[in-house]
Amino acid sequence: MKKTIFFMLAVLYSTAVSFAQSVVADKSIRYQQERMVYKQWDQNKFTPTSGFLGLNPWYWLTWGFFYPNYHKKDLRPLSANGPQTQRLALVGTMNGIDYRYKQESDTIRNTAVSEIADQSGLITAADPLWALYYSREFKPVLEHSVSSILGGLDPQVRSRLLSDGIYDWYNNELDRLKERIEAAHTIDMERGSRIMAYYRMLNEYRTLSGVWATRTASCKMTMEMERQQRQLNTGTATVPVWTPQTDIQIAKEVLKHVQ
Repeated sequence: MKKTIFFMLAVLYSTAVSFAQSVVADKSIRYQQERMVYKQWDQNKFTPTSGFLGLNPWYWLTWGFFYPNYHKKDLRPLSANGPQTQRLALVGTMNGIDYRYKQESDTIRNTAVSEIADQSGLITAADPLWALYYSREFKPVLEHSVSSILGGLDPQVRSRLLSDGIYDWYNNELDRLKERIEAAHTIDMERGSRIMAYYRMLNEYRTLSGVWATRTASCKMTMEMERQQRQLNTGTATVPVWTPQTDIQIAKEVLKHVQ
């Protein structure tokens, strides 16, 4: 008896479980699920329909009395003009605006870095024009000394330049020019203005160097003339022996050089 009762209870339980797990195939529920996302908002799939002459009571209980205008407006969030679609479109637009802002800020940054590199006095040593040309041309000014200025001159000429103050004048001019070159090389300014300053000061140095060469040569000539004058005053000047052939030889030498 107990086995029979247990068997009947097991059969009833399995039957109840099988009915509880049966698949619900309600197309109205499926249509509503599709309407709630993006798939369709077909007016013909709002079930139950009104039926013949609008006499379907289930239509009036479902839509007519409670939601008469529900199916007239597309409420899908991912429809063509749905809120989710609009939000995604707005996000895409904002991303595009952010990207353009980023490009603009990158352009401003690159321009600022270029201007800093173009104007900063901290990196002028890396300027190719300075490294390859002006640093070499300005070396006699930036590294001038007594030996570099007076080197190669006769001791007497050197002494005369020092005693007459010509060396002091030239050295002071080089010092002033050196200060201006270092200032143009280190302060912040546009590269074009810096190069033009180099150009002007290089011309000044060449003019100054020419004046120094002229004064050095004049000093040599003056010392030679003074030496000859002293010889004449003391009667120690040597006069070469003159013969008629001397003038002829001089004339031949002149004609030789002319030809």
